[in-house]
Amino acid sequence: MHEVLRALIDRDRTVDQEMWGSFWDRLRDGALRSGETVALLSSLSTLMPDGDTLVAMLRSLDERRPAVTGRSAVAARPDGTARPDGTANIVGTGGGPATFNISTAAAFVAATMGVRVVKTGSRAYTSTCGSHDLLDRLGIATTTSYEQTDDLLERFGIAFPGNFVYPREVALLARSIVPMDLRMIGGFVNSVGPFLAAVPVCAQIVGVSDRSLLPALGEVAATVAGRRIWLCSNELGIDELVDSVDNVVLANDGTDGFSLRAGAPGTGTGAIAGLRPAAAGEDVVDHFLGVLSGERTGPATRTVRLNAAALAVASGLVAEWPEAIRAADDALRSGAARDLVDRLRAHPARRAVATARAR
Repeated sequence: MHEVLRALIDRDRTVDQEMWGSFWDRLRDGALRSGETVALLSSLSTLMPDGDTLVAMLRSLDERRPAVTGRSAVAARPDGTARPDGTANIVGTGGGPATFNISTAAAFVAATMGVRVVKTGSRAYTSTCGSHDLLDRLGIATTTSYEQTDDLLERFGIAFPGNFVYPREVALLARSIVPMDLRMIGGFVNSVGPFLAAVPVCAQIVGVSDRSLLPALGEVAATVAGRRIWLCSNELGIDELVDSVDNVVLANDGTDGFSLRAGAPGTGTGAIAGLRPAAAGEDVVDHFLGVLSGERTGPATRTVRLNAAALAVASGLVAEWPEAIRAADDALRSGAARDLVDRLRAHPARRAVATARAR
Protein backbone atom coordinates (compact mmCIF):
# COMPACT_ATOMS: atom_id res chain seq x y z
CA MET A 1 0.00 0.00 0.00
CA HIS A 2 1.39 3.41 -0.97
CA GLU A 3 2.31 5.65 1.97
CA VAL A 4 -0.15 8.34 0.84
CA LEU A 5 -3.04 5.92 1.07
CA ARG A 6 -1.88 4.61 4.45
CA ALA A 7 -1.62 8.15 5.84
CA LEU A 8 -5.08 9.10 4.53
CA ILE A 9 -6.68 6.00 6.00
CA ASP A 10 -5.00 6.31 9.40
CA ARG A 11 -5.33 10.13 9.50
CA ASP A 12 -2.27 10.21 11.71
CA ARG A 13 0.02 12.50 9.70
CA THR A 14 0.11 15.12 6.99
CA VAL A 15 0.84 13.98 3.45
CA ASP A 16 3.59 16.22 2.13
CA GLN A 17 4.35 17.31 -1.42
CA GLU A 18 7.07 14.71 -1.95
CA MET A 19 4.75 11.87 -0.94
CA TRP A 20 2.09 13.10 -3.34
CA GLY A 21 4.68 13.32 -6.08
CA SER A 22 5.60 9.70 -5.52
CA PHE A 23 1.96 8.68 -5.73
CA TRP A 24 1.42 10.52 -9.04
CA ASP A 25 4.58 8.95 -10.45
CA ARG A 26 3.32 5.48 -9.64
CA LEU A 27 -0.10 6.32 -11.05
CA ARG A 28 1.48 7.52 -14.30
CA ASP A 29 3.66 4.41 -14.53
CA GLY A 30 0.78 2.03 -13.82
CA ALA A 31 2.66 0.77 -10.75
CA LEU A 32 -0.10 1.12 -8.14
CA ARG A 33 -1.72 -2.00 -6.80
CA SER A 34 -5.22 -2.95 -7.86
CA GLY A 35 -7.80 -0.96 -5.91
CA GLU A 36 -5.41 1.67 -4.52
CA THR A 37 -6.88 4.51 -6.57
CA VAL A 38 -10.40 3.45 -5.62
CA ALA A 39 -9.36 3.47 -1.97
CA LEU A 40 -7.72 6.88 -2.39
CA LEU A 41 -10.79 8.50 -3.93
CA SER A 42 -13.11 6.83 -1.43
CA SER A 43 -11.03 8.08 1.50
CA LEU A 44 -10.77 11.63 0.17
CA SER A 45 -14.48 11.80 -0.65
CA THR A 46 -15.49 10.44 2.75
CA LEU A 47 -13.51 12.97 4.75
CA MET A 48 -11.74 16.07 3.45
CA PRO A 49 -8.03 15.88 4.34
CA ASP A 50 -6.39 18.45 6.59
CA GLY A 51 -5.45 21.76 5.03
CA ASP A 52 -1.71 21.06 4.84
CA THR A 53 -2.32 17.76 3.05
CA LEU A 54 -4.70 19.42 0.63
CA VAL A 55 -2.32 22.29 -0.13
CA ALA A 56 0.56 19.82 -0.64
CA MET A 57 -1.57 17.78 -3.06
CA LEU A 58 -2.51 20.80 -5.15
CA ARG A 59 1.09 22.07 -5.23
CA SER A 60 2.34 18.65 -6.28
CA LEU A 61 -0.09 18.77 -9.21
CA ASP A 62 0.84 22.36 -10.09
CA GLU A 63 4.51 21.50 -10.41
CA ARG A 64 3.69 18.79 -12.96
CA ARG A 65 1.66 21.01 -15.27
CA PRO A 66 2.91 22.00 -18.72
CA ALA A 67 3.95 25.63 -19.05
CA VAL A 68 1.29 28.17 -20.00
CA THR A 69 1.68 29.28 -23.61
CA GLY A 70 0.29 32.07 -25.77
CA ARG A 71 -0.40 35.63 -24.64
CA SER A 72 -1.37 34.33 -21.19
CA ALA A 73 2.25 33.26 -20.66
CA VAL A 74 3.31 36.92 -20.34
CA ALA A 75 1.77 37.05 -16.86
CA ALA A 76 2.35 33.40 -15.96
CA ARG A 77 3.14 32.52 -12.36
CA PRO A 78 4.93 29.49 -10.90
CA ASP A 79 1.73 27.44 -10.53
CA GLY A 80 1.12 27.62 -14.27
CA THR A 81 -1.67 30.15 -14.22
CA ALA A 82 -1.70 33.66 -15.61
CA ARG A 83 -3.60 36.54 -14.09
CA PRO A 84 -4.21 39.47 -16.41
CA ASP A 85 -6.06 42.36 -14.83
CA GLY A 86 -9.84 42.41 -15.17
CA THR A 87 -10.21 38.71 -15.96
CA ALA A 88 -12.38 36.55 -13.71
CA ASN A 89 -13.66 33.02 -13.24
CA ILE A 90 -16.83 31.76 -11.60
CA VAL A 91 -17.25 28.11 -10.66
CA GLY A 92 -18.90 25.96 -7.99
CA THR A 93 -18.05 22.84 -6.02
CA GLY A 94 -21.25 21.09 -7.06
CA GLY A 95 -23.71 19.43 -4.76
CA GLY A 96 -26.68 21.00 -3.03
CA PRO A 97 -30.16 21.54 -4.49
CA ALA A 98 -30.59 21.17 -8.24
CA THR A 99 -30.62 24.52 -10.06
CA PHE A 100 -30.33 25.76 -13.63
CA ASN A 101 -26.87 26.82 -14.87
CA ILE A 102 -26.65 30.00 -12.79
CA SER A 103 -22.90 30.59 -13.00
CA THR A 104 -22.83 30.05 -16.77
CA ALA A 105 -25.64 32.57 -17.21
CA ALA A 106 -23.83 35.02 -14.94
CA ALA A 107 -20.66 34.57 -16.99
CA PHE A 108 -22.44 35.71 -20.16
CA VAL A 109 -23.97 38.70 -18.39
CA ALA A 110 -20.65 39.74 -16.84
CA ALA A 111 -18.87 39.44 -20.19
CA THR A 112 -21.48 41.76 -21.69
CA MET A 113 -20.69 44.24 -18.90
CA GLY A 114 -17.00 44.24 -19.85
CA VAL A 115 -15.55 41.61 -17.52
CA ARG A 116 -13.16 39.23 -19.29
CA VAL A 117 -14.59 35.89 -18.18
CA VAL A 118 -12.80 32.54 -18.25
CA LYS A 119 -15.57 30.15 -17.21
CA THR A 120 -14.46 26.69 -16.15
CA GLY A 121 -16.83 23.80 -15.57
CA SER A 122 -17.50 20.16 -16.24
CA ARG A 123 -20.06 17.59 -17.26
CA ALA A 124 -22.98 16.91 -14.93
CA TYR A 125 -21.86 15.43 -11.64
CA THR A 126 -24.75 15.91 -9.24
CA SER A 127 -26.82 18.12 -11.58
CA THR A 128 -28.93 17.11 -14.56
CA CYS A 129 -27.00 19.37 -16.92
CA GLY A 130 -23.44 20.51 -16.23
CA SER A 131 -21.96 23.63 -17.79
CA HIS A 132 -20.17 21.64 -20.51
CA ASP A 133 -23.37 19.72 -21.25
CA LEU A 134 -25.21 23.01 -21.69
CA LEU A 135 -22.49 24.40 -23.96
CA ASP A 136 -22.75 21.30 -26.14
CA ARG A 137 -26.48 21.82 -26.49
CA LEU A 138 -25.94 25.47 -27.31
CA GLY A 139 -23.30 24.54 -29.88
CA ILE A 140 -20.59 26.58 -28.13
CA ALA A 141 -17.11 25.06 -28.11
CA THR A 142 -14.88 24.69 -25.10
CA THR A 143 -11.32 25.73 -25.89
CA THR A 144 -8.46 23.26 -26.31
CA SER A 145 -5.48 25.51 -25.51
CA TYR A 146 -4.49 28.74 -23.81
CA GLU A 147 -3.91 30.27 -27.25
CA GLN A 148 -7.48 29.53 -28.28
CA THR A 149 -8.75 30.81 -24.94
CA ASP A 150 -6.85 34.08 -25.47
CA ASP A 151 -8.29 34.40 -28.96
CA LEU A 152 -11.89 34.02 -27.82
CA LEU A 153 -11.34 36.44 -24.95
CA GLU A 154 -10.14 39.04 -27.45
CA ARG A 155 -13.06 38.43 -29.80
CA PHE A 156 -15.96 37.89 -27.41
CA GLY A 157 -14.77 38.75 -23.89
CA ILE A 158 -15.55 35.22 -22.70
CA ALA A 159 -14.10 31.74 -23.14
CA PHE A 160 -14.88 28.29 -21.79
CA PRO A 161 -11.69 26.26 -21.31
CA GLY A 162 -11.88 22.52 -21.82
CA ASN A 163 -10.17 19.76 -19.89
CA PHE A 164 -6.66 20.93 -20.76
CA VAL A 165 -6.70 23.26 -17.73
CA TYR A 166 -7.02 20.30 -15.36
CA PRO A 167 -4.11 18.08 -14.27
CA ARG A 168 -3.79 14.95 -16.39
CA GLU A 169 -3.64 12.99 -13.13
CA VAL A 170 -7.39 13.53 -12.75
CA ALA A 171 -8.01 11.74 -16.05
CA LEU A 172 -5.58 8.98 -15.02
CA LEU A 173 -7.50 8.52 -11.77
CA ALA A 174 -10.78 8.29 -13.66
CA ARG A 175 -9.41 5.68 -16.07
CA SER A 176 -7.83 3.69 -13.27
CA ILE A 177 -11.15 2.97 -11.54
CA VAL A 178 -13.02 1.73 -14.64
CA PRO A 179 -15.59 0.15 -14.74
CA MET A 180 -16.55 2.29 -11.75
CA ASP A 181 -17.77 5.81 -12.57
CA LEU A 182 -15.87 8.75 -11.08
CA ARG A 183 -19.24 10.17 -10.05
CA MET A 184 -19.66 7.25 -7.62
CA ILE A 185 -16.56 7.98 -5.53
CA GLY A 186 -15.19 11.23 -6.93
CA GLY A 187 -16.95 13.79 -4.77
CA PHE A 188 -13.59 15.08 -3.57
CA VAL A 189 -12.50 15.87 -7.13
CA ASN A 190 -15.62 17.96 -7.63
CA SER A 191 -15.15 19.74 -4.30
CA VAL A 192 -11.61 20.86 -5.07
CA GLY A 193 -12.26 21.29 -8.80
CA PRO A 194 -12.15 25.12 -8.62
CA PHE A 195 -8.53 24.84 -7.43
CA LEU A 196 -7.54 22.10 -9.88
CA ALA A 197 -8.10 24.25 -12.95
CA ALA A 198 -5.17 26.44 -14.05
CA VAL A 199 -7.04 29.46 -15.36
CA PRO A 200 -5.64 32.87 -16.40
CA VAL A 201 -7.61 35.17 -14.11
CA CYS A 202 -7.04 37.82 -11.47
CA ALA A 203 -10.26 37.01 -9.56
CA GLN A 204 -12.20 33.82 -8.87
CA ILE A 205 -15.64 33.36 -7.35
CA VAL A 206 -16.10 29.88 -5.89
CA GLY A 207 -19.54 28.72 -4.79
CA VAL A 208 -19.38 26.18 -1.95
CA SER A 209 -22.47 24.06 -1.36
CA ASP A 210 -21.18 22.21 1.74
CA ARG A 211 -20.18 24.68 4.41
CA SER A 212 -18.08 22.05 6.20
CA LEU A 213 -15.58 22.38 3.33
CA LEU A 214 -14.98 26.08 3.98
CA PRO A 215 -12.12 25.73 6.51
CA ALA A 216 -10.05 23.47 4.23
CA LEU A 217 -10.82 25.44 1.07
CA GLY A 218 -10.10 28.64 2.95
CA GLU A 219 -6.62 27.34 3.82
CA VAL A 220 -6.03 26.57 0.15
CA ALA A 221 -7.29 29.98 -0.97
CA ALA A 222 -4.99 31.70 1.54
CA THR A 223 -1.96 30.18 -0.17
CA VAL A 224 -2.90 31.51 -3.62
CA ALA A 225 -1.03 34.72 -4.37
CA GLY A 226 -1.99 37.27 -7.00
CA ARG A 227 -5.56 36.10 -7.42
CA ARG A 228 -8.53 37.38 -5.45
CA ILE A 229 -10.69 34.44 -4.33
CA TRP A 230 -14.16 34.71 -2.87
CA LEU A 231 -15.59 31.56 -1.28
CA CYS A 232 -19.38 31.97 -1.25
CA SER A 233 -21.95 29.98 0.73
CA ASN A 234 -25.53 30.31 1.89
CA GLU A 235 -28.10 28.55 4.06
CA LEU A 236 -29.72 26.88 1.04
CA GLY A 237 -26.57 24.93 0.16
CA ILE A 238 -26.55 26.32 -3.40
CA ASP A 239 -23.06 26.75 -4.84
CA GLU A 240 -23.64 30.25 -6.18
CA LEU A 241 -24.63 33.54 -4.65
CA VAL A 242 -28.42 33.60 -4.17
CA ASP A 243 -30.30 36.86 -4.30
CA SER A 244 -33.06 35.97 -1.84
CA VAL A 245 -31.01 34.85 1.18
CA ASP A 246 -27.91 35.98 3.04
CA ASN A 247 -24.64 34.86 1.47
CA VAL A 248 -21.39 34.65 3.40
CA VAL A 249 -18.33 35.59 1.34
CA LEU A 250 -14.87 34.66 2.62
CA ALA A 251 -11.92 36.32 0.88
CA ASN A 252 -8.27 35.33 0.65
CA ASP A 253 -7.02 38.89 1.08
CA GLY A 254 -6.76 38.77 4.87
CA THR A 255 -10.09 40.51 5.50
CA ASP A 256 -12.94 39.05 7.54
CA GLY A 257 -15.16 38.65 4.51
CA PHE A 258 -18.68 40.00 4.27
CA SER A 259 -22.36 39.13 4.06
CA LEU A 260 -24.26 39.86 0.89
CA ARG A 261 -27.91 40.07 -0.12
CA ALA A 262 -29.04 42.24 -2.99
CA GLY A 263 -32.71 41.54 -3.59
CA ALA A 264 -36.04 40.45 -2.16
CA PRO A 265 -35.83 38.19 0.91
CA GLY A 266 -36.97 34.60 0.59
CA THR A 267 -36.58 31.39 2.52
CA GLY A 268 -36.44 27.65 2.10
CA THR A 269 -38.50 25.96 -0.56
CA GLY A 270 -39.80 29.18 -2.08
CA ALA A 271 -36.30 30.56 -2.64
CA ILE A 272 -35.06 27.33 -4.23
CA ALA A 273 -38.11 26.82 -6.43
CA GLY A 274 -37.35 29.85 -8.57
CA LEU A 275 -33.88 28.50 -9.32
CA ARG A 276 -34.87 24.97 -10.34
CA PRO A 277 -33.59 23.55 -13.64
CA ALA A 278 -35.85 23.07 -16.65
CA ALA A 279 -38.96 21.10 -15.78
CA ALA A 280 -39.86 17.74 -17.29
CA GLY A 281 -40.59 18.22 -20.98
CA GLU A 282 -39.12 21.73 -21.03
CA ASP A 283 -36.27 22.46 -23.40
CA VAL A 284 -33.03 23.05 -21.43
CA VAL A 285 -31.72 25.58 -23.93
CA ASP A 286 -35.03 27.46 -24.10
CA HIS A 287 -35.13 27.64 -20.32
CA PHE A 288 -31.58 28.98 -20.12
CA LEU A 289 -32.07 31.54 -22.90
CA GLY A 290 -35.34 32.63 -21.34
CA VAL A 291 -33.45 33.76 -18.25
CA LEU A 292 -30.84 35.60 -20.35
CA SER A 293 -33.38 37.24 -22.64
CA GLY A 294 -34.50 39.76 -20.04
CA GLU A 295 -38.08 38.61 -20.50
CA ARG A 296 -38.33 36.91 -17.12
CA THR A 297 -38.38 38.35 -13.63
CA GLY A 298 -38.09 36.79 -10.20
CA PRO A 299 -35.35 34.94 -8.31
CA ALA A 300 -33.68 33.40 -11.37
CA THR A 301 -33.02 36.74 -13.05
CA ARG A 302 -32.08 38.45 -9.78
CA THR A 303 -29.67 35.67 -8.82
CA VAL A 304 -27.93 35.76 -12.22
CA ARG A 305 -27.70 39.52 -11.90
CA LEU A 306 -26.12 39.24 -8.44
CA ASN A 307 -23.47 36.76 -9.58
CA ALA A 308 -22.63 38.85 -12.64
CA ALA A 309 -22.29 41.92 -10.43
CA ALA A 310 -19.98 39.96 -8.13
CA LEU A 311 -17.72 39.16 -11.09
CA ALA A 312 -17.60 42.85 -11.97
CA VAL A 313 -16.69 43.89 -8.42
CA ALA A 314 -14.22 41.06 -7.78
CA SER A 315 -12.42 41.69 -11.08
CA GLY A 316 -12.07 45.39 -10.31
CA LEU A 317 -14.17 46.51 -13.26
CA VAL A 318 -16.72 48.21 -10.98
CA ALA A 319 -16.00 49.54 -7.51
CA GLU A 320 -19.49 49.82 -6.01
CA TRP A 321 -22.13 47.10 -5.71
CA PRO A 322 -25.17 49.28 -6.64
CA GLU A 323 -23.44 50.30 -9.88
CA ALA A 324 -22.57 46.67 -10.64
CA ILE A 325 -26.15 45.52 -10.02
CA ARG A 326 -27.50 48.23 -12.34
CA ALA A 327 -25.02 47.32 -15.08
CA ALA A 328 -25.93 43.63 -14.81
CA ASP A 329 -29.62 44.51 -14.94
CA ASP A 330 -29.05 46.58 -18.09
CA ALA A 331 -27.16 43.69 -19.73
CA LEU A 332 -30.12 41.40 -19.12
CA ARG A 333 -32.96 43.77 -19.98
CA SER A 334 -31.30 45.08 -23.15
CA GLY A 335 -30.87 41.59 -24.55
CA ALA A 336 -27.09 42.10 -24.80
CA ALA A 337 -26.33 38.91 -22.84
CA ARG A 338 -28.61 36.86 -25.08
CA ASP A 339 -26.99 38.45 -28.13
CA LEU A 340 -23.55 37.36 -26.89
CA VAL A 341 -24.77 33.77 -26.67
CA ASP A 342 -26.07 33.97 -30.24
CA ARG A 343 -22.76 35.35 -31.52
CA LEU A 344 -20.84 32.53 -29.87
CA ARG A 345 -23.30 29.97 -31.23
CA ALA A 346 -22.55 31.32 -34.71
CA HIS A 347 -18.81 30.91 -34.16
CA PRO A 348 -17.76 28.08 -36.50
CA ALA A 349 -15.66 26.10 -34.03
CA ARG A 350 -18.40 23.56 -33.35
CA ARG A 351 -21.82 22.67 -34.67
CA ALA A 352 -24.73 22.51 -32.27
CA VAL A 353 -25.76 19.09 -31.06
CA ALA A 354 -29.35 17.97 -30.70
CA THR A 355 -31.05 19.78 -27.85
CA ALA A 356 -32.15 17.48 -25.05
CA ARG A 357 -35.24 17.74 -22.98
CA ALA A 358 -35.00 17.90 -19.20
CA ARG A 359 -36.02 14.80 -17.37
